[in-house]
Amino acid sequence: MSKVYFASAHVKRLVAEDTLPPKFGRLLNRLIKKDIFKNQTVAIKMHLGGNVGFTTIRTLFVRMLVDRIKEAGGKTFITGGAEWIQDAKLRGYTEEVLGAPIYQASGIKDKYSYKSEIGFRTLKEVEICGYIADADALVVFSHAKGHGNCGFGGAIKNIAMGCVSPKSRGDIHRLMETSFTWDKEKCRHCYLCKKNCPGRAIEFNQRGEFSIFSHNCRYCMHCVEACPVHAITIDESSYKHFQEGMALAVKEVLSFFKSKIVIFINVIMDVTPLCDCWGFSTPSIVPDVGIMGSRDFVALEQATIDSISLKNYIEGSLPDQLKMGKGKHLFERIHGKDPYIQVDAAEKAGLGTKKYSIVEVE
Repeated sequence: MSKVYFASAHVKRLVAEDTLPPKFGRLLNRLIKKDIFKNQTVAIKMHLGGNVGFTTIRTLFVRMLVDRIKEAGGKTFITGGAEWIQDAKLRGYTEEVLGAPIYQASGIKDKYSYKSEIGFRTLKEVEICGYIADADALVVFSHAKGHGNCGFGGAIKNIAMGCVSPKSRGDIHRLMETSFTWDKEKCRHCYLCKKNCPGRAIEFNQRGEFSIFSHNCRYCMHCVEACPVHAITIDESSYKHFQEGMALAVKEVLSFFKSKIVIFINVIMDVTPLCDCWGFSTPSIVPDVGIMGSRDFVALEQATIDSISLKNYIEGSLPDQLKMGKGKHLFERIHGKDPYIQVDAAEKAGLGTKKYSIVEVE
């Protein structure tokens, strides 16, 4: 059974020490001991958001993490995908604010990576971002929220999607082994599908006919979810393979850290139904839970998903285009996908245990 440290967002007394930032500081003291990173370069992997998104991890918490790593003897930098770094400063993510430089995970030209063979269905290999692989230690700092392809996005998604090249992200998404169908009778030509396509794969010809350039398509399904009339559909019966592929990609990334320190932290605040990569924010669907951290990301993911309870759902918080369906978990009802499958796959791959004990940091 693995320990998962928990700093609750709940405030018992009206004093600063009982609020989340000081609790997070005490959580970091538990996770990051004195001199643990002595003379090491530590990569902080996080999603920096995009466009007008505002529900990414607060800069205060990032700065606290950076300062704690430095106190533990480490030299640190923050890293993410190239497409998210370009406007990170809109959310206050600058070296002056955070106390650490921000680097593109796969280099200035987005081409610096190491190949690792996987051989899972159509996923033959993944390209691991060079700045991640070269680090002496890694802190995976994740924003917990929903995700259209796997129900939930936390540490597993942060690593599997954020520590590999754009090509590999597309290859992992393609594990769903499917194609798109466009209903021209339903289509209103609002072009929200095209506007929300991160790969710029969607076009409409002069006759108004929809097409997808498969080379650019990442199978992220933003177009499917963005369409207000459901004119674009996709057979999602193989979504389990996507979650399994993510777990195997995580295994390859972490293989670079077999004898190194890796720490995982999930921020369970501003829990929105969609991934930060959409580039905009919607209301939280549950009240803020707090922050969890562990050396075992499988236990952390299990505990995080468990903490996002259906009974705490905030009525009226879902965007009108998203409808509640059937399922045991809140995210399963929203996206139709069991969020625990990725956790099961990670445990099966020998990356940790789902059994955990909560150690609350007062």
